[in-house]
Amino acid sequence: MPFKIVGETSPNSFDFETRALVKATGFREYDARWWFGHPGSDRQPDLNLIGVQALGMGLATLIRRRGVGPEIVTGHDFRSYSLSIKLALVSGLMAAGARVKDIGLALSPTAYFAQFALDTPSVAMVTASHNENGWTGVKMGAQRPLTFGPEEMSALKEIVLAGDFDLVGGGAYEFVADFRKIYLDDLTAEKRIARKLRVVAACGNGTAGAFAPEALERIGCEVIPLDVELDNTFPRYNPNPEDMQMLHAIRDKVLETGADVGLGFDGDGDRCGVVDNLGNEIFADKVGVMLARDISALHPGAKFVVDVKSTGLFQTDPVLKANGATADYWKTGHSHIKRRVAELGAIAGFEKSGHFFFNPPIGRGYDDGLVTAIAVCQMLDRNPQKSMADLYAELPTTYGTPTMSPHCDDEVKYGVVERVFADIEAMKAGGEMFAGQKIADLVTVNGVRVVAEDGTWGLVRASSNKPELVVVVESPVSSERRREMFEAVDAVLRRNPEVGAYNQTF
Repeated sequence: MPFKIVGETSPNSFDFETRALVKATGFREYDARWWFGHPGSDRQPDLNLIGVQALGMGLATLIRRRGVGPEIVTGHDFRSYSLSIKLALVSGLMAAGARVKDIGLALSPTAYFAQFALDTPSVAMVTASHNENGWTGVKMGAQRPLTFGPEEMSALKEIVLAGDFDLVGGGAYEFVADFRKIYLDDLTAEKRIARKLRVVAACGNGTAGAFAPEALERIGCEVIPLDVELDNTFPRYNPNPEDMQMLHAIRDKVLETGADVGLGFDGDGDRCGVVDNLGNEIFADKVGVMLARDISALHPGAKFVVDVKSTGLFQTDPVLKANGATADYWKTGHSHIKRRVAELGAIAGFEKSGHFFFNPPIGRGYDDGLVTAIAVCQMLDRNPQKSMADLYAELPTTYGTPTMSPHCDDEVKYGVVERVFADIEAMKAGGEMFAGQKIADLVTVNGVRVVAEDGTWGLVRASSNKPELVVVVESPVSSERRREMFEAVDAVLRRNPEVGAYNQTF
């Protein structure tokens, strides 16, 4: 072993420059996220550059042991430190025999596309997605279009923390020039709309600013740019289309300009948020229902996969029923939904976070916010007499919350969710009332989704990316029932002192 793997050490020290710092909690369910640090922060880092080298050695070792060829695509997002992290990762990959194809500054879906375009089985995309500055991470896969899930991440964690590397040498490096153009050419090929749409393209100063406006212009949209200039300080807000601050900014721009729709992209471009022409911020699961209606009209009997945070309309919407569409509720997480879409041969998968997955003929099975944006524009093109607000108004009314994320440390969050489930399960077994009604169902595919007799439901699960829990509530009845369910869920949560304040409420 060339150096020692440690889980804790201080910056500006001899140890920090000579040992690989890799905190175990950075290995998440389906990708890796660590606090790398930035100027002005007092928080100790979870990872250093030597640790990133170790991650590259471990990843190449895992891929080799699984019989996958040595070729791997790498790219990086637009953060001040992402290029240095990628180069450290590349040095580790090469030491363990990987043959690296570097596409440079990229979106995550650009890297996924490169696996197909460059005939390369594996991918390692350096990005912290929408996380605040100071975070870094890597999205990985070795079976296109899939990315790692819990089993692969556990195996990678074991290899890296044990320093169990196969340093066979023989690695190689190739920089692939102008890959952005190759990606955009493929993305927009034969996708022209006849309707003259005015579209706000909001990028939060993240990487998507170098891709999304041009893609939308190429298909025939008039683009109204919002925060498309690349600025790795994220001067206004984190590029996260699930966050109300970004959605409100898009709303304001849509109303100011009279745009037909507002589209917002996250930091690495694999998610898309939508605001209609009246300024309504449409949660991504409702956008999914709208797209499912449009797709199932073209493909009767279509099958969809949705995550457990999503609206119940996927099962109850009369238009989807009339089109013969079916929905499978599955685990939250881009890797989980992506894999389930492939397993079931579904035409699309939707996450409330805005990760959408389209199989042929729409996409290649991976999450791409620009593919989603184009699908929204094509839906509007197929409904020339209707606005985005008209299509939204046609959905049955439900009363949902944004995704709420109370703080809970990584080391304890899964235990908290287990206790919450046990408490609610005991209440169900005892016939106790929950939010004023008996518990009709408990969905436990990912955390616990408690469903009341009238269809009102509340979800508690552990975040896969951050030291947080995830809480979502929806009622098909009223905002009062939504509030009652939230208060019931929150009362059970508050039995656990490890649960902190919410990042936002409703």
